[in-house]
Amino acid sequence: MKDIADIKFKNKIPDNIVHISQNRSMALAVYKETNYNTVKAVSEFTKALDVIKKNLRGYELTVIQNQGDFIINAISEVKQTLLYGIILAVIILFVFLRRIGTTAIIAAAIPISIIATFNLMYFNGLTLNIMTLGGLALGAGMLVDNAIVVMENIFRNMEEGHSVKEASILGTSQVSGAITASPLPTIVVFLPIVYLHGSAGELFREQAWTVAFSLLSSLAVAILVIPMLSSRLLKKTTKQHEIPAAIQVSVYGRFLKKVLNKKLPVIFAAALMVVGTFYLIPHIGSEFIPKTDSNEFSIDIKLPEGTELYRTESTVAAIEKKISTIFKDDIRTLYSMSGYTDINGISNEVFQDENTAVIKLIFKKDSKINSDSVLSSLNLVLSGITGLEANIAQEQTALESTIGTESAPLIVEVLGEDLDVIQGLTEKVKERALMCTELYNIETSFDEGRPEIDIILDPVRAGINNINIETVNSQLEAALIGEESGQWDNDGELMDITIKMPRMSVSEIDDIIITSGNNKVILSSIADIKVSRAPTSIIRQNQVRTGRVTANIHGDTPLDKVVNKLNDKLKDIDFPPKYKFQISGEEQKRREAFKNLKFALILSLILVYMVLASQFESLIHPLTIILSIPFAIVGAVAIFFILGKSLNIMAYIGIIMLVGIAVNDSIILVDAINQLKREGLSRYDAIIMAGQRRIRPIIMTSITTILALMPLTIGFGVGSALRAPLAFAVIGGLITATFLTLVVIPCVYAVMDKISEVISFNKTKQE
Repeated sequence: MKDIADIKFKNKIPDNIVHISQNRSMALAVYKETNYNTVKAVSEFTKALDVIKKNLRGYELTVIQNQGDFIINAISEVKQTLLYGIILAVIILFVFLRRIGTTAIIAAAIPISIIATFNLMYFNGLTLNIMTLGGLALGAGMLVDNAIVVMENIFRNMEEGHSVKEASILGTSQVSGAITASPLPTIVVFLPIVYLHGSAGELFREQAWTVAFSLLSSLAVAILVIPMLSSRLLKKTTKQHEIPAAIQVSVYGRFLKKVLNKKLPVIFAAALMVVGTFYLIPHIGSEFIPKTDSNEFSIDIKLPEGTELYRTESTVAAIEKKISTIFKDDIRTLYSMSGYTDINGISNEVFQDENTAVIKLIFKKDSKINSDSVLSSLNLVLSGITGLEANIAQEQTALESTIGTESAPLIVEVLGEDLDVIQGLTEKVKERALMCTELYNIETSFDEGRPEIDIILDPVRAGINNINIETVNSQLEAALIGEESGQWDNDGELMDITIKMPRMSVSEIDDIIITSGNNKVILSSIADIKVSRAPTSIIRQNQVRTGRVTANIHGDTPLDKVVNKLNDKLKDIDFPPKYKFQISGEEQKRREAFKNLKFALILSLILVYMVLASQFESLIHPLTIILSIPFAIVGAVAIFFILGKSLNIMAYIGIIMLVGIAVNDSIILVDAINQLKREGLSRYDAIIMAGQRRIRPIIMTSITTILALMPLTIGFGVGSALRAPLAFAVIGGLITATFLTLVVIPCVYAVMDKISEVISFNKTKQE
């Protein structure tokens, strides 16, 4: 053998090369079974890893990515948020009630309601996770709302001279209708969310069930537990000043009289405010999901097509060295993989070849490094390398990955029939995209492709020599790639034996000898050989050929504003018949999610009206109550405008929640007015007295809900940025809904009730 061949022991050419902290390494991906708990799987694997470490002396094992840590940290953070919310709610109760015993009775509703909620979750197959605990955090303030209304009414009856037991029974029965009606709208608004399709439905389904269960539990506690505790623990008191009353109702009563004398101007001013709010929406901007801050960054690298793996590795090593020099002690882990990988989450589908690589840069938790400065420094490092394309991005959290975001937030697809026409149109789209300063890393699916050698067999010349395509293909494969010829046992280690020709240049391929029987011919005599470049990819969508332009968006620029700007620039491209463009990527998901959520919002309004109509046995009074919803939307939109934040699916879910929450105050007020009218009071007197009686529970329930949501708006923890928009929407909406409910709803009630009387009178007259 040695006379005709060189015999060498060689390592197999790897598919990829991995570095950790600039040292050559091996990467191992561990996946769990589909139905197995992630945290439990990670815990068991970590124990096994400790055993492996003891037996692998001299080797260092480093965990690069751990979804279990994200889940544990996120759940811990949500628990803290829930606890802070409960503490704030209890504090505000004490501020208003100014009695420890009374505060303790109402505060007892929280743990009892939570335990009851856990039972309902268990029997419905829900587990404790980020979304279900988030649902409890959202409902923390609302858990005491019904208890506050019941307790306040018990006190009012005690003020009127009833015994503690009588006040507990009478006070609860008087508001039982209102507090039963109150959580039902909040519960029914979640029904459309539960049955939503797509990412929004998947994300919020369990959270919606949890909030619904918590509200049902709090209702049961308010009706059954609070009266019992009150009758046993409260002491009889008759003096007016001893009854806790942090809010002086007489001031509101005088204010309400003035407002009722100017009903139409007040209603008109409120209507103008609502209309003006809708003019703000186009100036706010929207996106699919909120951008999160992360201490992890990834760099997808692409060198010219045809670049070999070891050349890619050397380029990556040079980049890693520069990164280590710049950030020094702030780096926790610097990881890179050059070449092909099938490990999920390491790289996207575009970067899957010898000329591609991914670098992951993870900073220490206590690092003071700013995200913008990191991106700027990384851009500076990469800008000096010729022929390199790079995409730098902050890493997504596991939750964002679950929701599903595209490799590029903006993708423009050109659809048609002829590939050359599509390529020309795609280049025009790229030119227009380059005019948008908000976009960077703009690439097309027709960018310079991989170099290839095309061998076009001449059927006549090949046929004369009795040679077909299969013969040429098999012999070329043997010459260029080699053939496996069994295995050799080297001291118990099986080694593959590969026979191959020496590496050839392009010109030497012409002279390869093709054999068929006794015929031997040179390849160039039976085929035309030329060097060309293959397209990077050929995409078909619904069997239609497609060209693609991908781009990233700078900073916090709202997605919809960039899309609108790009759309305007693409309008001047003359698309031939049967050719068109469409914008997909994250924008497509945003459109689909918003379309589903708009449907859910409309359906929620209808369901709330139906519930209220059945509760009040009227078609007019539910309209009065529902008018508090536009007032809530005023606050939700205004808070995003003031803070300069974009609307996203999280904010939209908050607005849908407001449909149910915002009507609670109006229900309490309208129910009290109706009760007093049934007792014989005039419309005017009933509105004034109901306002004075209900102002304390309305303000207390609103403030406890708002303060319980405040921890969700504070930006700490891995999932805070995802929850904050939802909390902001509810807080902003509740502020305006509470204020306008106390001012505008009495005026609207007076007008609507008068209309109702006129309609009833006309019907009676006709009969």
